[in-house]
Amino acid sequence: MKKIFLLILIFMTMTSKMNAQEQVKSALVLIETQNEWMHKDGKLNKGLVKDKEMMQTSISNIEKALEYARKNGIEVIHVGLRFQKGYPELANGKSGLRKAIPNAGTFPINEFGSQFYETVKPIEGEFIVTGRVGASGFTGSNLDAYLRNNKIENLYLVGYATHVCVESTLRDAHDKGYNTFVISDATSAFNRMQQDYVLSEIVHHFGEHLTTSEFINE
Repeated sequence: MKKIFLLILIFMTMTSKMNAQEQVKSALVLIETQNEWMHKDGKLNKGLVKDKEMMQTSISNIEKALEYARKNGIEVIHVGLRFQKGYPELANGKSGLRKAIPNAGTFPINEFGSQFYETVKPIEGEFIVTGRVGASGFTGSNLDAYLRNNKIENLYLVGYATHVCVESTLRDAHDKGYNTFVISDATSAFNRMQQDYVLSEIVHHFGEHLTTSEFINE
């Protein structure tokens, strides 16, 4: 009987350790949760976001997802965007974001627009990605190195914009071998058509999507 009890105890201990390790392998990735998008005075919030209700819903759900991740020991990673004065990283951009960002004057380093939004800003111990210069959170940054060195395999994406940088990060994560999930109602595009198109026609090629409620209840 003692041997059986000991075997059961060892099995339970091993199962507990395996579950803990599995949890460590997941991360909540916040993409551009910065004032440009989330604050009412942000340039992108005022200039490009047409569906204000969807934006407010996404803010509320990002807060909920972040609270859950912090309480349950899930890694939290902040993927911001910020550029040096004059946008030298995007020099000579003729089209796309390389042209649009300097023209709009968004995400200037050390200024209001590039600061993390107050309710979801990083706390001690959370990783802040640096070096990013493109639409994907991986482009030019230390994100991939951090994920691999910390053996994180499952990524849950929230943030902005669904049809641009969230989608780009999703595609890149898939091709790099990560299991990637978009938390659908914790993201927002400029309008509902863009949002619905990405969720219905794009995401399933590169990962999955779920709601904030499903993320929390998992």
